[in-house]
Amino acid sequence: MMSNKIVALAMAGMFALPALAADKAPKAISEKGLLDSIKVLASDEFEGRAPGSRGEEKTVAWLTAQFKALGLKPGNPDGSWVQKVPMRSQTPTPRFSWSVGGKTVKLNFPDDFVASSTGPETSVRIKDSEIVFVGYGAVAPEYGWDDFKGVDVRGKTIIMLINDPAVPDPRDPSKLDPSLFKGEEMTYYGRWTYKYEIAAKMGAAAAIIVHETKPAAYPYAVVRQGGVGEQFTLANGGKETPEIPGWIHEDKAREMFAAAGLDFAQLKQAALKKDFKPVSLKGVANWEIDNERRFLDSHNVVAMLPGSDPKLKDEYVIYSAHWDHLGKHGDKIFYGALDNASGTAALLELAKEYKALPKAPKRSVLFIATTAEERGLLGAKYYAHKPLYPIERTLADINIDGVNAWGRTAQIEHVTSGHSSLDGLLVKYAAAQGRKVVPNSRPETGTFYRADQLEFARVGVPVLYTKARSNYVGKPDSYAREVVDRYTAHDYHQPTDMVRSDWDFSGGVQDIQLLFQVGLDVANGKQWPKWNESSEFRALRP
Repeated sequence: MMSNKIVALAMAGMFALPALAADKAPKAISEKGLLDSIKVLASDEFEGRAPGSRGEEKTVAWLTAQFKALGLKPGNPDGSWVQKVPMRSQTPTPRFSWSVGGKTVKLNFPDDFVASSTGPETSVRIKDSEIVFVGYGAVAPEYGWDDFKGVDVRGKTIIMLINDPAVPDPRDPSKLDPSLFKGEEMTYYGRWTYKYEIAAKMGAAAAIIVHETKPAAYPYAVVRQGGVGEQFTLANGGKETPEIPGWIHEDKAREMFAAAGLDFAQLKQAALKKDFKPVSLKGVANWEIDNERRFLDSHNVVAMLPGSDPKLKDEYVIYSAHWDHLGKHGDKIFYGALDNASGTAALLELAKEYKALPKAPKRSVLFIATTAEERGLLGAKYYAHKPLYPIERTLADINIDGVNAWGRTAQIEHVTSGHSSLDGLLVKYAAAQGRKVVPNSRPETGTFYRADQLEFARVGVPVLYTKARSNYVGKPDSYAREVVDRYTAHDYHQPTDMVRSDWDFSGGVQDIQLLFQVGLDVANGKQWPKWNESSEFRALRP
């Protein structure tokens, strides 16, 4: 295993490893194979691949056929290619009004707000629920931070800010304080799922997050689209949200605060201090939500390449990518070509490469195409808690969510950097490609907590998740920001995330080859990946 010092130097670009010989580089992974699969998965026929739809039926059947044709084995020990994921679907029709400072306003769904109800009831009514602003809603003992300060919010509607508290560094106000919430890097306290979890723990009736484009890292259109149509939860999941979770457009939140005689901007500033205390708007919220409900089995598609070592074949390396997207709304199909037909196609290319080996690796390799990632990482969560193979014998999860479609890069961004010894393997094989490994260029977006690898980390499995969105070969420095920002602003979770004629998957293939080499090393290695001492997940697997 490489020393931490060498890893750090390599990531800083101060150390290089010898390039991988051309005859050792993976060859089965190809741009054509990747694009051909994306074209199928992101076609009209697959209808946007929503869970519980005809699109799911076609997706699961097609992926099963592809894995079978590659010569893999069914991944479920019962002999099937799928793991059933029991889910409850509710299609909400929400109504929300507030009365503050003598003013009553009815908001329009979904332009002004989105909300759903998470309980089993088909009809929910909450009347005269006091509205309380709780800052960022963070209770973080390790930082001496508590946004609730013992205030009783049971039965109330709490308003929360997105992301972590962006506390300025007292030594340099242009930067964030690295001693609080990891500075520029978003922690789990900034993730919307945490905010709903803490709201449920505190007994709030409803929790509404104020959407702001910059800290959220996506426009309100993404929230709007996600709040329309079916909302999914695991059928037998725990109570992880308040009765009503939702979002409100920033402009509408400002209007509400102004009606209470409060300045939204000033309260945001106040919420950046440890001594912040919840502020009542001295008004009430009224909620009505009617649900169309159904129960369904969605599916993770699971294929296996059995290990070749009799002693190690019952240990596992996982490659994961979610197959689902947002489906079809009216006459609009949300194709999800990059998100995440591309990652699912990458699973097939990886499987192809593994099958091309003269001998299977010592440990077994699982390829898991998960469901309902877009609905809260539900497929990955279900597998992590009801695994087909023991989690304690699972060495690593390598997750793929979005493949680089804009050309080769001189470096790879390591979203999960600093958490485990997988760092060293990534540095080793990236250097063999003549590339550097660098930290996440957008740590404020909390990418670690927004994809399936999080659910594996939360049960103790070391994880790897990369992005190629900087330092494009032969392109100006501005190019990376331009293509990524354009995709985020115009195509992410929109019908326009579809196959494009100007894509260049040469860099995507390079990245998939890199993940193949890392996974192969783990599958054949003498040592298991280990969590770093500083990782928040170390306690789960010392």
